[in-house]
Amino acid sequence: MKSETLCDIGFIGLGVMGHNLALNLADNGYVVACFDLDDNKVAQLEEIDTQQRGDKPKRIFGCSSFTQLLDSLKKPNLLMISVPAGNAVDDVCEHLISAGIKADDIIIDTGNSLWKDTVEREKKYKKDFIFFSTAVSGGEVGARFGPSLMPSGDPYAWTRVAPVLKAISAKVDPTTGRPIERFEPGNPVLEGEPCAAYIGASGAGHYVKMVHNGIEYADMQLICESYHVLREGLKLTALEIADIFEKWHDGVLDSYLMEISIEVLREQDPVTGLALVDVILDTAGQKGTGLWTAVSALEVGSPAQTITQAVFARSLSSFKQERVIASEILDGPESVIYTQEQKQQIIEQLHDALYCSKICAYAQGFQLMAIASKDKGWNLDFSAIAKIWRAGCIIRAVFLQDINNAFVENEHLSNLLLDPFFSQQITKFQMNWRKSIASATLMGIPHPAMSSALAYYDSYRCKTLPANLLQAQRDYFGAHTFSRTDQPANKKYHLDWSASPRVLRQV
Repeated sequence: MKSETLCDIGFIGLGVMGHNLALNLADNGYVVACFDLDDNKVAQLEEIDTQQRGDKPKRIFGCSSFTQLLDSLKKPNLLMISVPAGNAVDDVCEHLISAGIKADDIIIDTGNSLWKDTVEREKKYKKDFIFFSTAVSGGEVGARFGPSLMPSGDPYAWTRVAPVLKAISAKVDPTTGRPIERFEPGNPVLEGEPCAAYIGASGAGHYVKMVHNGIEYADMQLICESYHVLREGLKLTALEIADIFEKWHDGVLDSYLMEISIEVLREQDPVTGLALVDVILDTAGQKGTGLWTAVSALEVGSPAQTITQAVFARSLSSFKQERVIASEILDGPESVIYTQEQKQQIIEQLHDALYCSKICAYAQGFQLMAIASKDKGWNLDFSAIAKIWRAGCIIRAVFLQDINNAFVENEHLSNLLLDPFFSQQITKFQMNWRKSIASATLMGIPHPAMSSALAYYDSYRCKTLPANLLQAQRDYFGAHTFSRTDQPANKKYHLDWSASPRVLRQV
């Protein structure tokens, strides 16, 4: 590094996401000092920057130590780190403390950290530096050309980092609510609304990103269940399903996940020439964020069964050998040959089922965030969250604009299903939703996420649930008490079930 060059930002961790975020920063006019334990990654990034800049001044400078990195930055220091969640984040922080980081310097964690860890780190390092975080969604392409960013932490730190994060984030056309594409390295699009908004106090951003990933699990599973019905129930080819998905993508199901599903289904295996999806082993991996969402939902008592079923579906897929054995032992219904007219009807019903289930998955995610926000005093802005998810992130979809509209109309909306637009959509399409689930059941094709979404909807709209019997059972064996329909809910009663005659007592 030239001694006269002082960089705007330091960047630590040049894996796939860090590599692309650093290039994104450079494209947006920032001079970046980079460090990684792997010197080859540093050299590779410098070479790419040199090639892209041509005769223009370089914007990425490699560093060989934490000390050199800090010495290369304008004061006060601003650093971003992209390392695996967990101990690696603390290792970097400790190295920077040893290298001489100051109390007014800011470190931004861009990794997939658990939100609770972020809260603890802000407390742990507050005497050494300002620990800030921004959750990042969009994968490697989003990181390179504009991700959705969910920053949280010290409000003062946000005033310093906001221009940077808004500059590198995805952009949305304020008129249409649709993403502004910018796939020109070195030529960023600066117009439009940035998909980066201050989420709240420490941990809030990573919590919101965690729920984003939970919704992502559900959305992916719902698409896969639709594919399964078409593939195994109707015996369609991957290309035929891609064509159906493309038609769906032109309407209310327009989304990034539908878009990439179409591309995947049309890909041929270079070895066999078959559809690539047909030669991929049916065991799905997971990195834990969907599980974190499910656990959090259970902890705070928020019904998020579609998200949870999506996590379980991935778990069940890992039992491949057992499933192969079970397929030879356990019988399902006999196969049915459908007419072309019947097939078309099933396809139309499936479209509506996917749409309604998707609405419920998002409703569950936003309901979970609302409960957590109240519990932790975050005061989350759900309109802003919906807006920053319209571009850059994995669950970006055309109907996020409708979700934004719902919270603009009623910022205290307790559930998306109560919004006039979404309640009307469910009313319009619910019969096909029900018929589709019935058809899949009769075919013997599993649809855990889709059926759980319908159960969520029916439970939520049900004035009286069978929990009255359940509570009586609890009182019978454990004296857990119950409330009465003819008395205030805060009054508790217990029936002495072992007495003769039985005696009702207020507790």
